[in-house]
Amino acid sequence: MITDPISDMFARIRNANAKLHEKVDIPSSKMKMEIAKILKEEGYILNYKNIEDNKQGILRVYLKYTLAGRQVLKGIKRVSKSSLRIYKGYEDMPKSVGGLGVTIVSTSKGLMTDANARKEKVGGEVVGLVW
Repeated sequence: MITDPISDMFARIRNANAKLHEKVDIPSSKMKMEIAKILKEEGYILNYKNIEDNKQGILRVYLKYTLAGRQVLKGIKRVSKSSLRIYKGYEDMPKSVGGLGVTIVSTSKGLMTDANARKEKVGGEVVGLVW
């Protein structure tokens, strides 16, 4: 049993990325699909797809590397945990690596990046940082 599925997702992506794997399989959920969508839109992964099985499904994430074989995704970190939730208003939204990375935020309007949350003027739970 996994107590924090998002931390598990981040750990699987981080480990597969460190070993230069082409893809990584993660148990699927709607929130994980939205996180993968943001990672793709921001250019950190190549693609993702949901594979149906007779259970909850599998989210397959295809990792992205440069032509020289180096990781595009340098780091991914969970901020708000099940034991300590972190909420921020749109004015206080943290920037990942001085604005070079992306902060993923769960808002009342859905999952979005910190830049979109500032633009929409909504705050929420800081899910994680990506750089």
